[in-house]
Amino acid sequence: MSRTRSPRRPAHVTSGPFAPPAPSRTLTAVSADGARLHVEVHGAEGAPAVVLAHGWTCSTAFWAAQIRALADDHRVVVYDQRGHGRTAASAVCSTDALADDLEAVLDATLAPGEKAVLAGHSMGGMTLMSAAGRAGLREHAAAVLLCSTGSSRLVAESLVVPLRPGRLRTRLTAAVLGSKAPLGPVTPVGKKVLRYATMGPGAAPDRIEACARIVHGCARGPRYAWSQVLAELDVDALVRELRVPTAVVAGTADRLTPPVHARRIAAALPDCVGLTELAGVGHMTPMEAPEVVTERLRELVRTYVMVEEDVA
Repeated sequence: MSRTRSPRRPAHVTSGPFAPPAPSRTLTAVSADGARLHVEVHGAEGAPAVVLAHGWTCSTAFWAAQIRALADDHRVVVYDQRGHGRTAASAVCSTDALADDLEAVLDATLAPGEKAVLAGHSMGGMTLMSAAGRAGLREHAAAVLLCSTGSSRLVAESLVVPLRPGRLRTRLTAAVLGSKAPLGPVTPVGKKVLRYATMGPGAAPDRIEACARIVHGCARGPRYAWSQVLAELDVDALVRELRVPTAVVAGTADRLTPPVHARRIAAALPDCVGLTELAGVGHMTPMEAPEVVTERLRELVRTYVMVEEDVA
Protein backbone atom coordinates (compact mmCIF):
# COMPACT_ATOMS: atom_id res chain seq x y z
CA MET A 1 0.00 0.00 0.00
CA SER A 2 1.42 3.40 -0.93
CA ARG A 3 1.97 5.93 1.81
CA THR A 4 1.37 9.66 1.38
CA ARG A 5 4.27 11.70 2.64
CA SER A 6 3.27 14.58 4.90
CA PRO A 7 4.92 17.94 4.27
CA ARG A 8 8.05 18.22 6.34
CA ARG A 9 8.31 20.47 9.33
CA PRO A 10 9.81 23.83 8.34
CA ALA A 11 13.36 24.59 9.37
CA HIS A 12 13.86 27.52 11.71
CA VAL A 13 15.84 28.65 14.71
CA THR A 14 14.47 27.47 18.04
CA SER A 15 15.51 30.29 20.36
CA GLY A 16 15.73 34.06 20.28
CA PRO A 17 13.51 36.71 18.70
CA PHE A 18 13.35 34.91 15.34
CA ALA A 19 12.13 31.59 16.75
CA PRO A 20 8.45 31.19 15.85
CA PRO A 21 6.14 31.04 18.88
CA ALA A 22 3.45 28.39 19.30
CA PRO A 23 0.18 29.41 17.64
CA SER A 24 -3.10 29.79 19.49
CA ARG A 25 -4.57 27.42 16.95
CA THR A 26 -3.81 25.83 13.61
CA LEU A 27 -6.18 25.00 10.79
CA THR A 28 -6.25 23.94 7.18
CA ALA A 29 -7.61 26.23 4.47
CA VAL A 30 -8.72 24.49 1.28
CA SER A 31 -8.05 26.40 -1.92
CA ALA A 32 -10.14 26.45 -5.09
CA ASP A 33 -8.33 23.45 -6.61
CA GLY A 34 -8.33 21.45 -3.38
CA ALA A 35 -4.83 22.40 -2.22
CA ARG A 36 -4.64 22.24 1.57
CA LEU A 37 -2.80 25.14 3.22
CA HIS A 38 -1.25 25.12 6.68
CA VAL A 39 -2.56 28.15 8.61
CA GLU A 40 -1.66 29.47 12.06
CA VAL A 41 -3.53 31.98 14.20
CA HIS A 42 -1.68 33.80 16.99
CA GLY A 43 -3.34 36.01 19.58
CA ALA A 44 -6.85 36.42 20.90
CA GLU A 45 -10.01 35.97 18.90
CA GLY A 46 -11.73 39.30 18.42
CA ALA A 47 -8.52 41.33 18.39
CA PRO A 48 -7.72 43.44 15.29
CA ALA A 49 -6.52 41.09 12.56
CA VAL A 50 -3.30 41.10 10.54
CA VAL A 51 -2.76 38.52 7.78
CA LEU A 52 0.83 37.92 6.65
CA ALA A 53 1.92 36.20 3.42
CA HIS A 54 5.57 35.09 3.20
CA GLY A 55 7.83 35.05 0.17
CA TRP A 56 9.56 32.55 -2.09
CA THR A 57 11.53 29.82 -0.22
CA CYS A 58 10.24 31.01 3.17
CA SER A 59 7.52 29.84 5.59
CA THR A 60 5.38 31.04 8.51
CA ALA A 61 8.60 31.13 10.56
CA PHE A 62 9.72 34.14 8.51
CA TRP A 63 7.23 36.32 10.41
CA ALA A 64 8.35 35.27 13.91
CA ALA A 65 9.45 38.76 14.97
CA GLN A 66 6.18 40.34 13.85
CA ILE A 67 4.11 37.59 15.51
CA ARG A 68 5.96 38.03 18.80
CA ALA A 69 5.52 41.80 18.73
CA LEU A 70 1.88 41.89 17.66
CA ALA A 71 0.13 38.85 19.14
CA ASP A 72 -0.47 40.42 22.57
CA ASP A 73 -3.01 42.85 21.15
CA HIS A 74 -3.64 41.63 17.58
CA ARG A 75 -4.83 38.43 15.95
CA VAL A 76 -2.01 37.45 13.58
CA VAL A 77 -2.75 34.99 10.78
CA VAL A 78 0.14 33.39 8.90
CA TYR A 79 0.11 30.58 6.35
CA ASP A 80 2.52 28.51 4.30
CA GLN A 81 2.39 29.03 0.55
CA ARG A 82 2.18 25.94 -1.69
CA GLY A 83 5.30 23.79 -1.41
CA HIS A 84 6.62 25.83 1.52
CA GLY A 85 6.78 24.97 5.20
CA ARG A 86 3.97 22.59 6.16
CA THR A 87 1.92 23.06 2.99
CA ALA A 88 2.46 20.27 0.48
CA ALA A 89 3.72 21.00 -3.02
CA SER A 90 1.16 21.25 -5.80
CA ALA A 91 1.29 20.60 -9.51
CA VAL A 92 -0.34 24.02 -9.94
CA CYS A 93 1.99 27.00 -9.51
CA SER A 94 0.66 30.30 -10.83
CA THR A 95 -0.30 33.80 -9.76
CA ASP A 96 -3.96 32.75 -9.95
CA ALA A 97 -3.20 29.93 -7.50
CA LEU A 98 -1.54 32.41 -5.14
CA ALA A 99 -4.67 34.58 -5.24
CA ASP A 100 -6.93 31.55 -4.77
CA ASP A 101 -4.91 30.48 -1.74
CA LEU A 102 -5.06 33.91 -0.14
CA GLU A 103 -8.83 34.02 -0.59
CA ALA A 104 -9.11 30.58 1.02
CA VAL A 105 -7.07 31.73 4.04
CA LEU A 106 -9.14 34.90 4.44
CA ASP A 107 -12.37 32.91 4.24
CA ALA A 108 -11.14 30.38 6.81
CA THR A 109 -9.87 32.88 9.38
CA LEU A 110 -11.96 36.06 9.13
CA ALA A 111 -15.67 36.55 9.75
CA PRO A 112 -17.84 37.70 6.82
CA GLY A 113 -17.10 41.36 6.21
CA GLU A 114 -14.32 41.50 8.82
CA LYS A 115 -11.52 43.87 7.88
CA ALA A 116 -7.81 43.23 8.41
CA VAL A 117 -4.43 44.60 7.43
CA LEU A 118 -2.91 42.30 4.79
CA ALA A 119 0.86 42.25 4.36
CA GLY A 120 3.09 40.39 1.97
CA HIS A 121 6.83 40.06 1.57
CA SER A 122 8.36 39.35 -1.86
CA MET A 123 6.19 36.58 -3.38
CA GLY A 124 3.70 37.33 -0.61
CA GLY A 125 3.41 40.88 -1.93
CA MET A 126 2.97 39.45 -5.42
CA THR A 127 0.18 37.31 -3.94
CA LEU A 128 -1.64 40.42 -2.72
CA MET A 129 -1.22 42.18 -6.05
CA SER A 130 -2.42 39.06 -7.89
CA ALA A 131 -5.55 39.06 -5.71
CA ALA A 132 -6.22 42.79 -6.10
CA GLY A 133 -9.38 42.29 -8.13
CA ARG A 134 -10.69 39.35 -6.09
CA ALA A 135 -13.87 39.58 -4.05
CA GLY A 136 -12.15 38.11 -0.99
CA LEU A 137 -9.49 40.78 -0.85
CA ARG A 138 -11.99 43.57 -1.42
CA GLU A 139 -14.20 42.18 1.35
CA HIS A 140 -11.46 41.83 3.96
CA ALA A 141 -8.63 44.27 3.21
CA ALA A 142 -8.74 47.47 5.25
CA ALA A 143 -5.18 48.28 4.19
CA VAL A 144 -2.17 46.56 2.64
CA LEU A 145 1.58 46.55 3.30
CA LEU A 146 3.90 45.47 0.47
CA CYS A 147 7.45 44.61 1.57
CA SER A 148 10.39 44.14 -0.80
CA THR A 149 8.39 43.06 -3.80
CA GLY A 150 7.91 43.70 -7.51
CA SER A 151 5.17 43.42 -10.10
CA SER A 152 7.21 42.58 -13.24
CA ARG A 153 10.74 42.42 -14.74
CA LEU A 154 12.10 40.59 -11.69
CA VAL A 155 14.92 38.83 -13.55
CA ALA A 156 15.86 41.73 -15.83
CA GLU A 157 16.14 44.21 -12.96
CA SER A 158 17.73 41.94 -10.35
CA LEU A 159 21.19 42.98 -9.17
CA VAL A 160 22.26 39.55 -7.92
CA VAL A 161 24.65 39.16 -10.88
CA PRO A 162 27.07 42.14 -10.77
CA LEU A 163 27.02 43.02 -14.47
CA ARG A 164 25.60 45.87 -16.51
CA PRO A 165 21.92 45.53 -17.49
CA GLY A 166 21.44 43.54 -20.67
CA ARG A 167 20.81 40.13 -22.15
CA LEU A 168 23.85 38.49 -20.58
CA ARG A 169 22.98 39.62 -17.07
CA THR A 170 19.34 38.60 -17.54
CA ARG A 171 20.34 35.17 -18.82
CA LEU A 172 22.81 34.56 -15.98
CA THR A 173 20.33 35.83 -13.37
CA ALA A 174 17.67 33.46 -14.68
CA ALA A 175 20.13 30.59 -14.39
CA VAL A 176 21.09 31.50 -10.82
CA LEU A 177 17.60 32.11 -9.48
CA GLY A 178 16.16 29.16 -11.40
CA SER A 179 18.86 26.69 -10.40
CA LYS A 180 17.75 23.16 -9.54
CA ALA A 181 20.85 22.58 -7.40
CA PRO A 182 20.15 21.54 -3.80
CA LEU A 183 21.00 24.14 -1.18
CA GLY A 184 22.16 21.53 1.31
CA PRO A 185 22.78 22.16 5.01
CA VAL A 186 23.45 25.63 6.38
CA THR A 187 27.20 26.25 6.38
CA PRO A 188 29.36 29.38 6.83
CA VAL A 189 29.84 29.56 3.05
CA GLY A 190 26.12 29.08 2.46
CA LYS A 191 25.34 31.92 4.86
CA LYS A 192 27.75 34.23 3.05
CA VAL A 193 26.10 33.46 -0.28
CA LEU A 194 22.63 33.98 1.16
CA ARG A 195 23.62 37.26 2.82
CA TYR A 196 25.06 38.55 -0.44
CA ALA A 197 21.94 37.65 -2.44
CA THR A 198 19.18 38.49 0.01
CA MET A 199 20.36 40.73 2.86
CA GLY A 200 22.14 44.01 3.42
CA PRO A 201 25.88 44.20 4.12
CA GLY A 202 25.28 45.07 7.77
CA ALA A 203 22.81 42.27 8.53
CA ALA A 204 23.35 40.87 12.03
CA PRO A 205 24.60 37.26 12.36
CA ASP A 206 21.49 36.05 14.20
CA ARG A 207 19.28 37.35 11.39
CA ILE A 208 21.45 35.74 8.74
CA GLU A 209 21.31 32.42 10.62
CA ALA A 210 17.53 32.59 11.03
CA CYS A 211 17.02 33.48 7.38
CA ALA A 212 19.39 30.78 6.14
CA ARG A 213 17.67 28.07 8.16
CA ILE A 214 14.31 28.99 6.63
CA VAL A 215 15.51 29.31 3.02
CA HIS A 216 17.58 26.11 3.14
CA GLY A 217 14.52 24.33 4.53
CA CYS A 218 12.57 24.91 1.29
CA ALA A 219 12.46 21.79 -0.88
CA ARG A 220 14.23 21.97 -4.23
CA GLY A 221 11.17 21.08 -6.36
CA PRO A 222 8.86 23.89 -5.16
CA ARG A 223 11.79 26.33 -5.11
CA TYR A 224 12.41 25.69 -8.79
CA ALA A 225 8.72 25.59 -9.78
CA TRP A 226 7.99 28.96 -8.20
CA SER A 227 11.18 30.47 -9.63
CA GLN A 228 9.75 29.84 -13.09
CA VAL A 229 6.48 31.60 -12.20
CA LEU A 230 8.34 34.60 -10.78
CA ALA A 231 10.61 34.82 -13.83
CA GLU A 232 7.52 35.47 -15.99
CA LEU A 233 5.64 37.60 -13.48
CA ASP A 234 3.67 40.56 -14.81
CA VAL A 235 0.95 41.88 -12.52
CA ASP A 236 1.47 45.56 -13.35
CA ALA A 237 -2.16 45.99 -14.36
CA LEU A 238 -3.35 44.49 -11.09
CA VAL A 239 -1.39 47.02 -9.03
CA ARG A 240 -3.84 49.61 -10.29
CA GLU A 241 -6.71 47.44 -9.01
CA LEU A 242 -5.40 47.49 -5.42
CA ARG A 243 -7.87 50.16 -4.33
CA VAL A 244 -7.24 50.18 -0.59
CA PRO A 245 -4.71 52.25 1.38
CA THR A 246 -1.37 50.61 0.61
CA ALA A 247 2.04 51.24 2.13
CA VAL A 248 5.29 50.09 0.52
CA VAL A 249 8.58 49.21 2.24
CA ALA A 250 11.87 48.52 0.46
CA GLY A 251 15.55 48.16 1.30
CA THR A 252 18.04 50.29 -0.59
CA ALA A 253 20.51 47.36 -0.67
CA ASP A 254 17.97 44.87 -2.03
CA ARG A 255 19.51 42.92 -4.92
CA LEU A 256 16.48 40.70 -5.64
CA THR A 257 13.86 43.45 -5.90
CA PRO A 258 15.81 46.73 -6.03
CA PRO A 259 14.02 49.94 -4.98
CA VAL A 260 13.05 50.68 -8.59
CA HIS A 261 10.27 48.11 -8.12
CA ALA A 262 8.91 49.74 -4.97
CA ARG A 263 8.97 53.19 -6.59
CA ARG A 264 7.13 51.92 -9.65
CA ILE A 265 4.50 50.20 -7.53
CA ALA A 266 4.02 53.25 -5.30
CA ALA A 267 3.53 55.46 -8.36
CA ALA A 268 0.92 53.09 -9.82
CA LEU A 269 -1.13 52.47 -6.67
CA PRO A 270 -4.50 54.26 -6.54
CA ASP A 271 -4.09 54.96 -2.81
CA CYS A 272 -0.44 54.82 -1.76
CA VAL A 273 -0.04 55.89 1.87
CA GLY A 274 3.74 55.93 1.96
CA LEU A 275 6.92 54.53 0.48
CA THR A 276 9.59 53.76 3.08
CA GLU A 277 13.12 53.06 1.84
CA LEU A 278 15.39 51.56 4.49
CA ALA A 279 19.03 52.55 4.02
CA GLY A 280 21.44 49.62 3.81
CA VAL A 281 18.73 46.98 4.24
CA GLY A 282 18.46 44.10 1.78
CA HIS A 283 15.57 41.99 0.55
CA MET A 284 14.53 40.43 3.86
CA THR A 285 13.07 43.60 5.39
CA PRO A 286 10.78 41.94 8.01
CA MET A 287 13.83 40.09 9.41
CA GLU A 288 16.47 42.78 8.86
CA ALA A 289 14.35 45.67 10.13
CA PRO A 290 11.62 43.96 12.15
CA GLU A 291 10.79 46.96 14.33
CA VAL A 292 10.15 49.18 11.30
CA VAL A 293 7.89 46.64 9.58
CA THR A 294 6.02 45.88 12.81
CA GLU A 295 5.41 49.55 13.54
CA ARG A 296 4.14 50.11 10.00
CA LEU A 297 1.67 47.27 10.55
CA ARG A 298 0.55 48.81 13.85
CA GLU A 299 0.05 52.19 12.18
CA LEU A 300 -2.11 50.66 9.46
CA VAL A 301 -4.23 48.81 12.03
CA ARG A 302 -4.70 51.94 14.12
CA THR A 303 -5.58 54.06 11.11
CA TYR A 304 -7.75 51.74 9.04
CA VAL A 305 -8.96 48.76 11.11
CA MET A 306 -9.66 50.26 14.51
CA VAL A 307 -11.33 53.31 12.95
CA GLU A 308 -13.80 51.01 11.16
CA GLU A 309 -14.46 49.13 14.42
CA ASP A 310 -15.18 52.42 16.21
CA VAL A 311 -17.60 53.46 13.44
CA ALA A 312 -19.32 50.08 13.56
